[in-house]
Amino acid sequence: MKRRRRVKDWRPLFRANLALSKKLWPGQIFKAQLKALENLTSSHGISLGSGDLQLLENRWYVTHSGLLSLAERKGCTGIRVEPVQRFCDPLSNRWVFRAIVFKKSGSNGFAGFGDADPSNVSPLVRGAEMRVAETRAVNRALRKAYGIGLCSVEELGSFSAPQKPLAATPHSNGHYGSNSSGNGQPRLRDQLCLLIRQHNLDPALVKAYAADFCGTETLKEASRDLVESFISQIADSAKKDRDALVCKLNSYAQPVEAKP
Repeated sequence: MKRRRRVKDWRPLFRANLALSKKLWPGQIFKAQLKALENLTSSHGISLGSGDLQLLENRWYVTHSGLLSLAERKGCTGIRVEPVQRFCDPLSNRWVFRAIVFKKSGSNGFAGFGDADPSNVSPLVRGAEMRVAETRAVNRALRKAYGIGLCSVEELGSFSAPQKPLAATPHSNGHYGSNSSGNGQPRLRDQLCLLIRQHNLDPALVKAYAADFCGTETLKEASRDLVESFISQIADSAKKDRDALVCKLNSYAQPVEAKP
């Protein structure tokens, strides 16, 4: 088996990634995340400073811009994208795209498909299903072409297909920790994560604010209705005055104890 070639002089980049990861996600970087970050840095030249990765719910997700930067560094010669007409339905905002990535001139391409409709995209991007489907197709083709074993941020929510209601379980009681809404809508966790990423907010402070807003010790204890109200509130605040929202979030920061 051919060993993957490492990026030249990757160690300084990894040190920079390590320092930035601890600053962006304090207390959330553990051994598994560090090992994955090291492998991605050494093999693909992934840069946190350039926004190539996001850490959501203790998992790394590659971004669309990160995949495009990787393709440019690797000398990608082109990407062909086209809708799969027989699966598209503009009236219901359902779109399916096929993307083909060509790593070198004259080489066989790597194909990927992406789909989007109102049932598998976040409410934050509702109405832009065509662009979401195109982005997902390109991301999947790029991940296949360059051996990226991570889901992309833009694909979040794509696995929340409508399901039949399940019998009540300890984890399906309508709280924030539920896997889905029960009506085919994206999980609240995914909606909140996308909102945090979109407005570059501190995840820990957002969760602290959410728990206070919902009147619970932790966000997981809050009812679904309360969390939906919080998501609507923070989305509106970020849109109207992000600076004021950041000030509000900073009020939930834990004071740092002075060392003796």
